[in-house]
Amino acid sequence: MMHAHHCMVEFEWPLVDGDRPIWTGRGFQVGARLLPILDFGAGESGWAEDLTQFHEEIAGDGEHPIDLASRRHARRVLRRRVRTNPAETVILEIGSASGFLVRELISDWSSGLIIGSDYIAGPLRRLATDIPHVPLLRFDLIKCPLASESVDAVVMLNVLEHIHDDVAAVGQAARVLKRGGTLVIEVPSGPHLYDAYDKFLRHYRRYRLTDLCRLVESAGLRVVDRSHLGFLVYPAFAFAKRRNQRALEASESVQRAIVSRNIVKSRTTPLLKWAAAAEEALAAWVRYPVGIRCLVVAEKP
Repeated sequence: MMHAHHCMVEFEWPLVDGDRPIWTGRGFQVGARLLPILDFGAGESGWAEDLTQFHEEIAGDGEHPIDLASRRHARRVLRRRVRTNPAETVILEIGSASGFLVRELISDWSSGLIIGSDYIAGPLRRLATDIPHVPLLRFDLIKCPLASESVDAVVMLNVLEHIHDDVAAVGQAARVLKRGGTLVIEVPSGPHLYDAYDKFLRHYRRYRLTDLCRLVESAGLRVVDRSHLGFLVYPAFAFAKRRNQRALEASESVQRAIVSRNIVKSRTTPLLKWAAAAEEALAAWVRYPVGIRCLVVAEKP
């Protein structure tokens, strides 16, 4: 038996050098070693340590209205859809970064197993110090080491746009889901709005909701909900993106300044906070046709 937080959830961790890791509640016992993170290595991708640091300095404490709305949406979906015994529930977040959602999921599922993961080592090392009672994994999603049908839910918020082979990535997320399991995906919306901001943050693409649904369905999952986040501020957002497109060929320092300005401005405007709250209040009844981000919830049949 292996426990996480103060729960006891059976979980078979991937082998490390031929040894089966044992989660102790504060690290992984692998043979004679106690490891804070199970590291399966990760290749190049559209994100990097310096970008995480930059984003944290600018976006700060995870209190950006759109990020807050995004995490609240994910938590609502999981509370509504994950039907397993809470003491046996396993939820995997892919792309945990600063760990805001992981911490919130722990408070929602205090007796379940919440697994944080990323393929950038730095943020995971910081998380291992801040929340040592949470099992953390480093891996490249395309080569996900977890066993098939091993988790009840997978959450991927703003991850897919950083992965070159998004088909393989969604395929892996679908593979590790148990039957009846839930996938929550959020990505930037509107391919025609790709701008200097996206380029600087190394987005391979922005998505159309229909294309995202098709991608998820091609992995054998059934889309049960689809919508957008940021509908009410979309006209202002689209205008700003169009303006930023002029800087697509600008230097990295110019693009960095644009990203900083955009994040700070959107974070401090009361309009965004108001819009996010209004949208959320109606979200149960309304499917938003456009927005800043695409939201898809899918189920493994």
